[in-house]
Amino acid sequence: MKRLAIGLSDFKHLIEEDFYYFDKTAFIEEVIKDGAAVKLFARPRRFGKTLNMSMLKYFFDIKNGEENKKIFKDLYIEKTEAFKEQGQYPVIFLSLKDLKALTWEQMEEKINVTLSDLFSEYEYLLNELVETDFDKFKKIISEKANLSNLERALKFLTKILYEKYNKKIVILIDEYDSPLVSAYINGYYEKAKDFFKTFYSTVLKDNSYLQMGVLTGIIRVIKAGIFSDLNNLSTYTILSDMYTDSYGLTEEEVEKSLKDYGIEHEISNVKDWYDGYKFGNSEVYNPWSILNFLRFKELRAYWVDTSGNDLINDVLKKITKNTIEALERLFNGEGLKQNISGTSDLSKLLSEEELWELMLFSGYLTVEEKIDQDNYVLRLPNKEVRTLYRKTFFERYFGRGSKLLYLMEALTENRIDEYEERLQEILLTSVSYNDTKKGNEAFYHGLIMGMGLYLEGEYITKSNIESGLGRYDFVIEPKNKTKRAFIMEFKATDSIEKLEEVSKEALKQIEDKKYDISLKQNGIKDITYMGIAFCGKEIKISYK
Repeated sequence: MKRLAIGLSDFKHLIEEDFYYFDKTAFIEEVIKDGAAVKLFARPRRFGKTLNMSMLKYFFDIKNGEENKKIFKDLYIEKTEAFKEQGQYPVIFLSLKDLKALTWEQMEEKINVTLSDLFSEYEYLLNELVETDFDKFKKIISEKANLSNLERALKFLTKILYEKYNKKIVILIDEYDSPLVSAYINGYYEKAKDFFKTFYSTVLKDNSYLQMGVLTGIIRVIKAGIFSDLNNLSTYTILSDMYTDSYGLTEEEVEKSLKDYGIEHEISNVKDWYDGYKFGNSEVYNPWSILNFLRFKELRAYWVDTSGNDLINDVLKKITKNTIEALERLFNGEGLKQNISGTSDLSKLLSEEELWELMLFSGYLTVEEKIDQDNYVLRLPNKEVRTLYRKTFFERYFGRGSKLLYLMEALTENRIDEYEERLQEILLTSVSYNDTKKGNEAFYHGLIMGMGLYLEGEYITKSNIESGLGRYDFVIEPKNKTKRAFIMEFKATDSIEKLEEVSKEALKQIEDKKYDISLKQNGIKDITYMGIAFCGKEIKISYK
C-alpha cells in the first residue's frame, strides 16, 4: 500500500515519492477553459487548496517545463487538449498562510521577509536587469524596500519575468485572506486592508504582463474593499456551480481509497463522520479526515483537532441567546434558514448577521437546501463537526477535566442534591462574573446546551418546546423509556435571599402548566421536576 501524504502539499514531491494521490488534475483543464482572468477559490481549510495551487505551479512553470512534464504521466490532464499549455508560462507562487502578526509593525516586517524570500527564487535574473530595476530588486531581497515598493512588488516581478521570457505570467496567491484575518483578530484591520488592496489590485488589474491570476482563501470577497477595484475577478465558493469536486473528495474517490486500504466495510461510518459537505451540486468528504482515517483506521475528529479554530472559538465566546437557540435547533437535527449574501465584511465578521456565513464558508455548517438566490437552509455536516462544537462548549463552560462527567452522573442517577452542589461549584470556580451577571440568560442557555451535548446518544434534549399549557425551559428525555426524564424550569432573581422561594415557584410552574404531558404520552413514567433559581453565581434547586 502506498504511503499517505498527510500534511504534504508539494505536488511534485507527492508524485515523485509515489504517495497515494486522488487525481485532481481535471482542475487544471477547468482553469484553462475558464475565461476569467483572475479567479478566487474560497474553501474551508484542509480541503486541498495549497496542493491544487502547487499542482498549477508545476504544470504551467516554463523554467522547468520539460522536467515537470513527467510528473503528470498517466494522470487525467496528460490525455487532454489542455496539456499543450504545460510548461508555457513563467509562474509566481506566493503563499500567505504564515503571514500572521499581533501588530501592524510586526506584519510589515513579515511582509518584507515574505517578499524577500519570493524574490530570492528569481535571483538568477539579477544580471540581466537594468540598473534601476537591479537596485529595486536588491532592496526587496535585502528587506530594505519601503512600503510603497512592497505594495507594487508583484507587478514589478511580472514585468521582469515578461522581459526575460517574452511570455505573460501566471500568478498564484495561496491563502490571500490569512493576513487579513490576523489583522482583524488583532485590531489593525484598516491598515492591513489599505496595504493589501493596493498589493492585489496593482498586479491583478490592468496588468499587461498577466496571463492569469488564481487566489485561494476561506472567506470570499470582502465588501470592505479589498477587491473593489478588481472588475475582472471571478469568485468560486462552495455555493458555485463550477469546480464543485475540485476540492474535497467525492464518494467514488472515498470508496476506492477505502477499498485500496482494505477497509471498504467502513463506508457507512466514514460517511456519517466525514461526508455531508455540499459544494455546488456535489456532495464531498473532508480530505484531511479521510487521509487520517486511512492511516489510523479509527473514527474520530481529525480535522477539528488541527489549528485554525480561532475565529470559531471567538464566535462561541460572544454568543447571544438567539445564537444559542439557533445552535440548539441545529443540534436537534433541524435545518436553519439563513440569508447568505456572499459579501462577508471582515470588519464586522462576528456580528450576528455575518456569523452563519462565516461558519458556512469555514466548513462548520453546510447547505441542506437552496431556497432562492440568497436564502439557504443550513445544517451541521457530520459527526466530526458536532464534536468540535461539543468540545468547545465543554471547555468554555466547564473547563477541562471530569467536572462535567460527575455533574451529569449525579443528574442522570437522580442525585439532585449532589447535582446542585456540583453545579454550584462549577459556577463559583469556572465562570466569570460577566457570564452570570443579570440579564445574561445566554450563559445559562449555554450551560443547558452543554448538558444536552454531553448526553447525546442516550438522551434527547429539548428547550423552549410547547407542552401542556405552556413552554418548558428544558427537558432531558431518555431514549430508553424505562429510564428517568428531567424537566427543568429556570428563573432569575436579584435577591440571594429569595433563591429558594423563586426555585419553588419554578417547580410549581412545571406542575401547574402540566409540562410533563408530552413525556407521559411518550410512555415515560419516571420524571423528576426541577425548579432552578439563579442569582449571579448562586443557585438553588427545588425538585420533586
